[in-house]
Amino acid sequence: MKVIKLVSTCDIKDCPTIYATDRGTLLVQGETPTDHGLQIPAHETLVEIPMELIQKAIRDNLI
Repeated sequence: MKVIKLVSTCDIKDCPTIYATDRGTLLVQGETPTDHGLQIPAHETLVEIPMELIQKAIRDNLI
């Protein structure tokens, strides 16, 4: 899989980030919440990112 960084909240590697893949999908880097109370299948996970990251991606016409 090829991955391209689209937008991040900072320039270092440990910040919420959205990536595009050559599969036509997005990868999202963020915190893994544990206090959500949801039933998530073992093969899936939740990632929490700041709303400002989505707003920045839309404003910059990246998604």
